[in-house]
Amino acid sequence: MSALGRINLGVSLLFVLVTLIGLALLLRQASQDVRRELLAAEAVVEYLGEVARTRPASLRPELTDNLRHIRVSWLQPGEQPKVQSESAIEHWIAERLLGSSSLVADVWPLDDGRELSIVLDPFDEIEEIQDSLLQLLLLSAFALALSLLTIRFAVRRGLGVLDELLAALNQVGAGRFDTRLQHHGLAEAQRLAGHFNAMATTLQQVQADNAELTQALLELQERERTRLGQTLHDDLGQYLSGIRAQACLLKVVADRPQQVQDTALQLDHNCERLQHGFRRLIRDLYPVVLERLELGPALQQLAADWQQAQGIRCRLLLGERLPSLPLASKGHLYRLVQEALTNVARHADASEVRIRLQRRGQGLRLLVRDNGRGTQLPLRPGIGLRSMRERSRSLGGELRLHSRPQAGWALCLSIPLEATR
Repeated sequence: MSALGRINLGVSLLFVLVTLIGLALLLRQASQDVRRELLAAEAVVEYLGEVARTRPASLRPELTDNLRHIRVSWLQPGEQPKVQSESAIEHWIAERLLGSSSLVADVWPLDDGRELSIVLDPFDEIEEIQDSLLQLLLLSAFALALSLLTIRFAVRRGLGVLDELLAALNQVGAGRFDTRLQHHGLAEAQRLAGHFNAMATTLQQVQADNAELTQALLELQERERTRLGQTLHDDLGQYLSGIRAQACLLKVVADRPQQVQDTALQLDHNCERLQHGFRRLIRDLYPVVLERLELGPALQQLAADWQQAQGIRCRLLLGERLPSLPLASKGHLYRLVQEALTNVARHADASEVRIRLQRRGQGLRLLVRDNGRGTQLPLRPGIGLRSMRERSRSLGGELRLHSRPQAGWALCLSIPLEATR
């Protein structure tokens, strides 16, 4: 059953219940009123019967025709009392209220041979009760019809908004993030459309950011491949070529000890340079130092190498009782600090950077702060900031960035220890 059908059914049942309660209350009150009036009428019937026995001539038709709830008839000899054409329902109600004996006519013979018939007549009152019940039923039916029409009009507008929202969600699910809802007159529909349009705008922006990030990652991959190829060709390749040439020279000058010694020294020097180049290349590709050192000593070595390479002072403060972390968590923290130092070297124009790692309650807190030029937030994040956010999310932590013009950058990362296990 549709939502509109369920609402109509619920409202109809509620109206039926209210109508039945109203009918019950009306019948109860009406029965009490009828009993009171008919009790009073019975006293009048007894009085008229007494008058009929003692002074029948005083009962004239013009006086008794307008009596309420009492029917007085003068019958000719052998004539039967006229039966009022009440319905079966009216007769049944009268019997329930008064009993069958109360509806039997009393007959008194008169001196002129006629007979006087006096009987209670509750059917006028019962007709009034029927009219009241009919008016209540008609009023309830009219109110129900009006309510159903109003609900249909109001719900149809709401369902129209929901249909538009469902269609828009299907379009968004299909990847059409430029879908927008039109504004309606209803305040709720306007808020719904506003929230949906804001969500679609965010998704569209995220899609654009993801496309931009993918393109930037591809470009970064190509740059890394180019740099790796140039390093292997220009640096390591040259040393290998020199080593090969010097090895060939050793064959030629084998009978000249001095030249053999000089060539051997050059071979040793080139091999050392080659070894340093390989270590530097491997360190850029993967921090092997994390496999044999804890995070604190690894960060000390990273800070020292970075300070020597960039010429920027780097102060590292390590707290006491630092926990032992798994290799994956150490790798994320190490890379995050490495990316933060890279951003300082590229963009901060700083002369000093401070790194602090300490334990705070049931978590770790990392702070990286420089004294560079800073910037005005919010800032559109690049690959570096996005990679740091992803690493902090992988660690289950919260990354916050603070910066002001001429006040440097501050990066704060809070990590629960349970997430690093």
